[in-house]
Amino acid sequence: MMSAMVEGATGIGLIADPDLVVHLLVGGSLSMGGVAVGRVGGFGLLSLALACWPSRNLVPAQATVALFTYNLLAASYLGYLGVGGHVGYLLWPACALHAVLALLFSSPAYVAVREAGTSRI
Repeated sequence: MMSAMVEGATGIGLIADPDLVVHLLVGGSLSMGGVAVGRVGGFGLLSLALACWPSRNLVPAQATVALFTYNLLAASYLGYLGVGGHVGYLLWPACALHAVLALLFSSPAYVAVREAGTSRI
């Protein structure tokens, strides 16, 4: 639920003001095309959050794997940006948050993939 809330809030932030989110993360600004792509990314994050929102405290296996994959890739890329010197106020906290979420999702995602593989036999 926490990951869905964080991704939903980030998605709303990107939809509302993608330039501000980019400034806070990497200290840069967006061109007109970047604003459009940022908003579309915000739509995707908001949709991911809604798709992964737990229903009666149950989260489908696909949602767990999707959130693990997203958080792992986001942490990796944000870390890459930080090492490259593109650092805004929220880059390292966002990187750490995604890394922690990926770590928390790693075991449930592994179990979900393993169970999906054995149910097809």
